[in-house]
Amino acid sequence: MTEVTLISGSTLGSAEYVAEHLAEKLDEAGFTTQTLHGPLFEDLSVSGIWLIVSSTHGAGDLPDNLQPLFDAINEERPDLSALHYGAVGIGSREYDTFCGAIEKLDTLLTECGAKRVGSLLKVNILDHDIPEDPAEVWVGSWKNLLQDL
Repeated sequence: MTEVTLISGSTLGSAEYVAEHLAEKLDEAGFTTQTLHGPLFEDLSVSGIWLIVSSTHGAGDLPDNLQPLFDAINEERPDLSALHYGAVGIGSREYDTFCGAIEKLDTLLTECGAKRVGSLLKVNILDHDIPEDPAEVWVGSWKNLLQDL
């Protein structure tokens, strides 16, 4: 079955929990998964499928453990045309930079030729005490889109 690399960027751990939960759901559906928390660019394949889960901190900033990946892609501008990805952001609508980190990643990946599968999920922690819940609903639909790749 299809392999999905889950990439999480987290400051306080919520995005890591969501990524691990989504990996379980994908495994149950027959996918092969690998979950990486704050990987370096050189540790990733530039083809296949990524599922990125990121919290936002500060003024729309990426978590410290995901910043090196973002910086490497931004500097190298690799050809990511063989890459498909999904994106889940976690943040608070109290801030005008709500889910700013995942938006920055989404923009950068598409600029490098990667193709987003499905919609960008933005989880508002003010509405969802447990961000895994809306992410689980989202991944239930998202995984079906992967069959067409």
